[in-house]
Amino acid sequence: MTTAQMLPVAPLLDRAGFAGLETWGGATIDSCLRFLGENPFDRLRALKNAAPSTPQLMLLRGQNIVQYTAFPDDVVEAFINCTSDAGCDIFRIFDALNDPENLRTAVRCVIASGRHARGEICYTQSPVHTPEKFIAFGRELAEMGCHSVAIKDMSGVLPPVVAAKLVRGLKKATGLGVTVHSHDTAGLAAATYLAAIDAGAEAVETSIAPFANGTAQPDTARMLALLADHPRRPNHFDSELLMEIREYLEGVYAELSEFTSPANERTDADILVYQVPGGMLSNFRNQLKDLNMSDRVGDVMKEIHYVREALGWIPLVTPTSQIVGTQAMMNVKFGRWKNFAPAAMAIALGKFGRNPGPVDAEVLRLASKLSNQEPVTANTSSLLPPGMPSLREKVAEAGLPVTDESCVLFAMFPRQTTAWFRGERPAPRAVPDTPLSNETAPLISPVASVRSVRHLTVTVGGITRDATVETLS
Repeated sequence: MTTAQMLPVAPLLDRAGFAGLETWGGATIDSCLRFLGENPFDRLRALKNAAPSTPQLMLLRGQNIVQYTAFPDDVVEAFINCTSDAGCDIFRIFDALNDPENLRTAVRCVIASGRHARGEICYTQSPVHTPEKFIAFGRELAEMGCHSVAIKDMSGVLPPVVAAKLVRGLKKATGLGVTVHSHDTAGLAAATYLAAIDAGAEAVETSIAPFANGTAQPDTARMLALLADHPRRPNHFDSELLMEIREYLEGVYAELSEFTSPANERTDADILVYQVPGGMLSNFRNQLKDLNMSDRVGDVMKEIHYVREALGWIPLVTPTSQIVGTQAMMNVKFGRWKNFAPAAMAIALGKFGRNPGPVDAEVLRLASKLSNQEPVTANTSSLLPPGMPSLREKVAEAGLPVTDESCVLFAMFPRQTTAWFRGERPAPRAVPDTPLSNETAPLISPVASVRSVRHLTVTVGGITRDATVETLS
């Protein structure tokens, strides 16, 4: 969606009385620059101006900000300060591995900015993930200073009874409010929300049809109907206003028809096994089609489960979902570990943080051999030197405004940021055939051990992205 498509409905959403509107973060920042020729900070300011009464939320990938690699502390701090100044009120801060060390800087900076730090617990199911461990992680988030915590069920696999147990346990352990975020991919989310509400959750996160249900969140009107005669049902929502919002969004949905798929709006119980996030699943099929692997979707999904276990039962959420999906695709296409993606190697070696479970011994040995590196135990992001001084120099050399906004955008998207400030804009609707969401990325398959790094622009299956290419032996 363009900002122009969002602005007419923003005041209506503002009147509805939601606890917050998620208007930024994740891949929306990338999409603004890459596909729509928009400055994402300008979008945030415009939406905050159009809906001033409702808190604006963003999804923040901890030390990764909204990218796929860690950034120095001072870059994270500058990004958060710019985002806060532009109008973001609540930061949903998560780490793909639930490693608290990858969240400390972001939480500290959000608190210092005077905004609300919401610590996200990425829910997943595996032999090493238990309600007790999730609750213990929530306690760590509270100790960091988070103002509230949330259960982030990115794959839509959280059962109602478990949700109730987690909500009660987190509230008791932290003394904080608990929000539940899920996707209806497997058809569980509405029942899970109801159980969470009964257990005392402060909020559940919904969408509005047609941008709802399936791989998205349950529809707001549907949740209100499920809560009929419930003592905690919010009664301030105007059904006619919600219908007006839906009718407007139906028109936008029609405008975006070439980028939608009925498959994304159906429930799929197989997801309970594969645990692929809703946003990733909605694009993964198209990406495999681009790679002439449409007939191997089932095989790749099964391989995702295997790769996840081999890498220590890591949760599947950005960026681990992309990395595991890429490795699974390569395993199916070329044979297991015949092509070993450097990012998957990095996860095996502990470079992304503390893995929830043990890495398969043979996979770890292979990763160490191919990369000629030993597993790491220290938090690697803490070893990064300050980045803002060099970014200011690079931005100045490129002839761009030397502001913190331009620097943090340049740090993540140098080519697109440079093009935007130079007035270069993509053609209207210049969106790839398989648009990226905040849960997926193109499937690119470098192999073997890392020797040097170059920055290139890569096109795979009609998708063009800046890439850090590792030259391999």
